[in-house]
Amino acid sequence: MFKGSIVALVTPFKNEAVDYEKLRELVEFQISEGTDAIVPCGTTGESSTLDYDEHKKVIKTVVEQVNKRVPVIAGTGSNSTAEAIELSQHAKDDGVDGVLLVTPYYNKPTQEGLFRHYTAIADAVPIPQVLYNVPGRTGVNMLPETVARLAKHKNIVAIKEATGSLQQASEIIALCGDQIDVLSGDDFITFPMMACGAKGIISVLANIMPKTVAALTDAFFAGDTEKARKLHLDTLKIGNTMFIESNPIPVKTALGLMGKCSAELRLPLCPMSDSNRTKLEGVMKEYKLI
Repeated sequence: MFKGSIVALVTPFKNEAVDYEKLRELVEFQISEGTDAIVPCGTTGESSTLDYDEHKKVIKTVVEQVNKRVPVIAGTGSNSTAEAIELSQHAKDDGVDGVLLVTPYYNKPTQEGLFRHYTAIADAVPIPQVLYNVPGRTGVNMLPETVARLAKHKNIVAIKEATGSLQQASEIIALCGDQIDVLSGDDFITFPMMACGAKGIISVLANIMPKTVAALTDAFFAGDTEKARKLHLDTLKIGNTMFIESNPIPVKTALGLMGKCSAELRLPLCPMSDSNRTKLEGVMKEYKLI
C-alpha cells in the first residue's frame, strides 16, 4: 500500500511557532522532486514538542497542501493507547491515508502489551496503520513474533523497522510474508533491506535529497539493482551525517543552510555545535547542496 521514498517531514518553526507557510513549501518541494508519500508529525517532525492543536493543524495543513497527489501518513503514536486512538481518529477525519504508530515509549510494555495496544488502535480506527519499531528511542523492541501476530489485523498494513538490524527485518519478512509490508526506518540500510524484501524507506535524508532517495527506490523497483546499489553507497556519507547529533538537529540545520526553512528547533533540542556544523557544511558542499 505504501512504498518507495517516503519522507519523514520536518516541522518548520519561526519565532517558536509552527511556520505553516514554510510547511506548505516543503510539501511542494517533496512532491516536485518525486517523493512517494509524506509523513508529518513523526520523530523528525518533532512531534513530541507539538501541542495537540499544533499536531492536528500540521497534519491538516499537509493533507490540504498535498491534495491527494501522494499518500499522507500521519504520525499519531503515543505511550497512551487512548491518546493514540484519539490522535489517529482525528487524523482520519482530516483525510490522511494512513497513520504511523510508534511503539509506546518510557513505560516499556511487554510484548503482550504491545499486541494489545496496537490491536486496540486498529479495532477503534478503521484506517491503514503502520507500526513503528525504534527501540533506540523508545526503550522497547517489538519482536518479529509480535509483528506477525499483528499482521493478521486487516487495518495493520506495514511496519517501519528502525532497529538497524537486517536480521530482525529479515525475520519479520520471513514470518509475515505478504501480510504486511516492511519499510526501512534507517537511510543507511535501505538498499540491503529492499534486497531482503522491504518496500521502501521512511527517510530523514529525503528532506534534503528527495530526488536522490526516490531515484534509489525507483531504480530498485525497476530492476536496476546496480544503480540502486551505487546510489546507496554514494549517499552513505551524507546519510550518516544526518545523525552526527540527535535527529532532527542535523537535517533541520541542513535545510536552514539550503534556505528551505529556519533551522529553529524546540527545546530540549538545541542548535548544532559549531564543530559539527562545520562538518555538516563540508559534507553538504561535497554533495553540492550548498
